[in-house]
Amino acid sequence: MSDPVPTIEQKQLDRCDLFILHGRIDSSKAPEVEAAFKSVTDQGRYRFVLDMSDVPFVSSAFLRVLMTNHKQAKRFNRGNIYLAAMSPKITDVLELAGVLGMFQTYESATEAVGAW
Repeated sequence: MSDPVPTIEQKQLDRCDLFILHGRIDSSKAPEVEAAFKSVTDQGRYRFVLDMSDVPFVSSAFLRVLMTNHKQAKRFNRGNIYLAAMSPKITDVLELAGVLGMFQTYESATEAVGAW
């Protein structure tokens, strides 16, 4: 059964692109997130906010997508990926994977967008 809500909603804002993620981001959903990053970076935009308020689970496949795109964003145009509204569980996963310190994190997507 497919999810009724898309995994990712994209919004192009003045200062960055906002990705609102929904549901479990596992190995079957990570390619959707990868494609979203590619569609934006192909247009020369490298500033991202990921709203993760509706994400209860992330897999190693998502972490790979996150790391790959973080590296690419940092390389071009002072880009970056800001993570917003993560649950304590997701924060713990990123911390245990040793990648949390690579990202700026914010309590809300509004705060993260404002940081750009």
